[in-house]
Amino acid sequence: MKLDRKEVLKALETITIAGEGKNMVESGAVGNIITFGDEVVIDLVLNSPAMHIKKRAEDDIKRTIRELVSPEAKVKVNIKIEVPEKQEIKGKNIPGISNIIAIASGKGGVGKSTVTANLAVSLTKMGFSVGILDADIYGPSMPIMFDVENEKPISVTIDGKSKMKPVESYEVKILSIGFFTAPSQAVIWRGPMASKALNQMIFDADWGALDFLLVDLPPGTGDIHLSIVQSLPITGVVVVSTPQAVALADAKKGVSMFTSESINVPVLGIIENMAYFTPEELPNNKYYIFGQEGAKNLADDLQVSFLGEVPIVQSIREAGDYGRPAAMQTGSIIESVFEEITKKVVQETVNRNKNLPASEAVKITTMAGCSAVKK
Repeated sequence: MKLDRKEVLKALETITIAGEGKNMVESGAVGNIITFGDEVVIDLVLNSPAMHIKKRAEDDIKRTIRELVSPEAKVKVNIKIEVPEKQEIKGKNIPGISNIIAIASGKGGVGKSTVTANLAVSLTKMGFSVGILDADIYGPSMPIMFDVENEKPISVTIDGKSKMKPVESYEVKILSIGFFTAPSQAVIWRGPMASKALNQMIFDADWGALDFLLVDLPPGTGDIHLSIVQSLPITGVVVVSTPQAVALADAKKGVSMFTSESINVPVLGIIENMAYFTPEELPNNKYYIFGQEGAKNLADDLQVSFLGEVPIVQSIREAGDYGRPAAMQTGSIIESVFEEITKKVVQETVNRNKNLPASEAVKITTMAGCSAVKK
């Protein structure tokens, strides 16, 4: 008896490899098929090294050929494993935006949104064009911090398409889910709905030309974070933490997520918020209420940059509540603190774009005493 190669191939078209939707011929897994009388040798290429998948594929081939071609067939299967290269989770560029910086925290309540708002106004004071995407879907705070709670993005037509025009305050362009919900309304959405809303704010918006788009992420590590890194080519991440151990443990997890092999987003550095308290009547005293240099030590341990520390100052809270970020207070200690931190964020962005592939080429100029990133 002589086996027919075409019949063997037809039989293989009835077999699907575990975890794949196509049959093994259609998927390209089947290589050479050689027949010698009642013998057939089949070369098979699999993407998974899992033993049970290899065993099942071999058993399926032998059984199917004996059932559909010949019960006397002598079948040999040569299996080769070729694991495809892991693709980084990266999104598509937004035309006109040079650098996208995500601001993250491991836990809530560490002042991540406050830091984002003050970084944004500090960047504008240095001459950069800046936008904020408030991606904290379940707790949007940018409308309050920029005193635009009652504003709504208007619709504009760009190249024949309807786009959202971000709300602008203090020269910062802002989009937030808070513009589309009542202040007392809870956002009760599952992950896919939240991700869809985010994508609309990202890609259906007329951001224009921006040097920096700051993305205020929700606390923790979850669906929204994955949606953002899948949707946008993040230039880098800034992690905000307070000095106490519980916050640092969560911040460490946040850094771990972004530096994991599957996401691989550069961490520009760590900012320590609520670092110390200085009473107005004792300006030379520093009281480390939540611990001393915890975030600095974490940055050293993780081998990322320490971007600076923000003290506990009543005016920061008051400024956020009144909708005027504290870094706008000319001549204040907070203006100086955030200016120094912002310079370091800019410099780390420059370094990142020098050493790693960037979504858009940058030029280095000098402005406000620091290296700057411009289109």
